[in-house]
Amino acid sequence: MAHTAIYPGTFDPITNGHLDLIKRASYLFDKLIVGVANSPSKQPLFDLNERVDLIKQVIKPFNNVTVIGFSGLLVDLAKDQQASVLVRGVRAVADFEYEFQLANVNRNLYPKLETIFLTPLEKNSYISSTIVKEVAKHGGNVNDFVAPEIAQALTKKLS
Repeated sequence: MAHTAIYPGTFDPITNGHLDLIKRASYLFDKLIVGVANSPSKQPLFDLNERVDLIKQVIKPFNNVTVIGFSGLLVDLAKDQQASVLVRGVRAVADFEYEFQLANVNRNLYPKLETIFLTPLEKNSYISSTIVKEVAKHGGNVNDFVAPEIAQALTKKLS
């Protein structure tokens, strides 16, 4: 049986931590979809199309990974894409508590959908999109946190 998984998030911007999870999840599943949430309530720096395009640039090495933007419920995206698994990253206990709640809600809404949690490499465990944006806004070097294409896009967006 072929397994399709979705790795959802806002990815504003995508970080090396996200890329690490994409790489590892791409080994686990026949097809991995990076689902980029519209999330207007989060007031993203990059609009949905920009985030999708940036992710497409950095996932080229992964043949079984695709990127799509979406609005609405994640379970509806999973149904539309015939995905049976959600991949979620957890950096700390606080992440796990929130993700555990989401997993239970998603399971209630779509019982055929399983959630798996992956932990980041230690060197990526403190990286978040919020921290990356804050460092970039103040002129700090984000090269250790994001791919070169993303660092360049941040510089351009914030100048």
